[in-house]
Amino acid sequence: MIKLVAIDIDGTLLNDHHEVTPKVNEAIQKAKARGVKVVLCTGRPLVGVEQYLSELKLREEGDYVISFNGALVQDTFSKEVVSHLTLTKGDLVEVADAAEKAGLHMHFFDESALYTPNRHIGKYTVVEAYLTNSQLIYEEIERVPDDFKVSKAMMIDEEETLEAGIKKLPADFYDKYHLVRSAPFYLEVLNRDASKGNAVHQLAELLHIKQDEVMCIGDHENDTTMLEYAGTAVAMGNAIPKLKELADFVTASNNQDGVAVAFDKFIFEK
Repeated sequence: MIKLVAIDIDGTLLNDHHEVTPKVNEAIQKAKARGVKVVLCTGRPLVGVEQYLSELKLREEGDYVISFNGALVQDTFSKEVVSHLTLTKGDLVEVADAAEKAGLHMHFFDESALYTPNRHIGKYTVVEAYLTNSQLIYEEIERVPDDFKVSKAMMIDEEETLEAGIKKLPADFYDKYHLVRSAPFYLEVLNRDASKGNAVHQLAELLHIKQDEVMCIGDHENDTTMLEYAGTAVAMGNAIPKLKELADFVTASNNQDGVAVAFDKFIFEK
C-alpha cells in the first residue's frame, strides 16, 4: 500500500505549458483524501513551488515539500525546517572559481533569492529566475557574507559549452559535492549529502513510513536517487532513457496526465 508519493515538478507534475492538468490535480486530491502523503520534490527553490502548493492544497497540517534537489525539507503548514543541507562561503568561492576556469556562467541560491557574480548575466540565469519566480541579484563573490548559507549553486550554459566545461572541473569536485544534471544546460552543485533520494528517505522515516510504501515519480537525472530509494519507482513517458531503465513502471508523458495514470495503477488500483 502506497502511503507517500514524492513527485518531481518540471517535466513530471507540470505539462509543457507549466500547468497542472485537471486529471492530475483530481488524482492528488483523491489520494490526499485517502490519507496518502503527497510531497512535491523538486530542484526549484521554495519560492518556485509556492503556487503549486496552494493550487494542490498541499499547505495543510502534516504537509511537506522538498526543494533545492533535496537540500531543503520543510513543513508547509508550520514552516518548520526539517533539514537544510547547505554550501559554505568557502564552497561558493571554490565553485565560482571552477566555473570561471571552465568558461561557464554560474549562479547560486539562498532561501530567498537567486544571485549571480557574472556581470554579463547568462541566458539560463534569466530563464531560471523567470521559471522559479526568484528575485535575481548581481552579487560579487567577495561581497558575500562569510556566514552566507548557499542552498545550491549551478553552472549553466548551452549544452555543448556546459559539456566542455564539465570536463575541465577538478577531479576532487565529485568527492566534495553532489553534482547532478537537472537539464541539458544545468549542472547543479549541492552539499555532498543533499539529494532527492536522501530527502525522501529522511521524510519517510520521520513519518514512520516504510520504504516499500513510498512511490517516487520523475523524468530527469536529478530524480535518479529518489527512484533508486522508492519502493515503487515511476518514470514519466518523457523521461530520459536512464530513468526508464531504473523504473518499475513507465507511465504516460507529462502532457498525457502521466502522474494521474501512475496514481490509478498503484494507489487506486484501476
